[in-house]
Amino acid sequence: MPPRRLLTATVPLALLALAATACGGGSDTTSTSDSGKKLDKVTLTLNWYPYGEHAPFYYGKQRKIFEKHGIDLDIRAGQGSQKTVQATGAGQTDFGWADTPAVLAGVDQGVQVRSLGVFLQTTPASVQSFAAQGIATPADLKGTTIAGTAGDALSKTFPIFLKKNGIAESDVKVQNTDPAGKIAAVISGKTDGLLGYASDQGPTMQDKAKKDVAYLRFSEHGLNFYSNGLIAGRKTLTGRGDLARRMATAVSESWTAAEKSPQPAVAAMDGASEQLPPAGVLAEQFRTTLTLLHTEATRGKAPGVNTEADWQQTIDVFAQAGLVKSAKPVEQYWDADNAMKG
Repeated sequence: MPPRRLLTATVPLALLALAATACGGGSDTTSTSDSGKKLDKVTLTLNWYPYGEHAPFYYGKQRKIFEKHGIDLDIRAGQGSQKTVQATGAGQTDFGWADTPAVLAGVDQGVQVRSLGVFLQTTPASVQSFAAQGIATPADLKGTTIAGTAGDALSKTFPIFLKKNGIAESDVKVQNTDPAGKIAAVISGKTDGLLGYASDQGPTMQDKAKKDVAYLRFSEHGLNFYSNGLIAGRKTLTGRGDLARRMATAVSESWTAAEKSPQPAVAAMDGASEQLPPAGVLAEQFRTTLTLLHTEATRGKAPGVNTEADWQQTIDVFAQAGLVKSAKPVEQYWDADNAMKG
């Protein structure tokens, strides 16, 4: 993972709570637009510091899509999906942007949070390596050493990926590596590749090493599951259901607009963070992200429209991987009533 992710761990969760005290209560919960329209002040906490995947939020804010839906949006950096899920469930942020495995695990542990729609419906999970390594098929993984982080969703699902492709776990060595050290492990030659997200680490690794990166995507070799999406906690869903529906619609419209205008969307991120990747990396990250928006069941539908069958498939995968100890019905994870409608 890029070094910027290491920095997320240095931001105390308490800062989120302090910054969010005006959200969901008190007298400072509304603002007025330049045109005199009353807006709800809304916080959205990302999964990490801003990177290319997040362009639609900044573009939607720039284009006043959120304002159209009565929302004054405050976008905040996150500290990882798990922390975002916890903060959202605790009411420290109105909405979150988080990986579905973290949502499933959170609900499994009693966190009061549900999804309003997964937008990255094709997993970006992949084995990433320099093209010169020649890892083009699952069979090419035999005898390799891959950097992974013990206990995370990628490492938990990798054995399932191998099994689906007839590869024994013993044929591949997974070297436990700190998330921020994965890219360095590949560049230095300590590992042949890494487990990561095609929409994140790969473009950064290619930029740093000036070498072409190849991707062995789980989704192209028999294993798919939901990735990142919009979440809300019980406080928002029960007390501000109309806001949840407006937010889901505004986010979907922002993704639609960004998909049609990817360059302006990425440009809208200028100044979003001191840790923002270079412009070329941002553009490549977002290009890859746009390949992840649908499954066969939702192709042609608006971004963020989900199906119960796709949710069930995701739940089943993570139950098999051991990340979900007690699988619950789909409605315990996905709030279809307030989510984007097909």
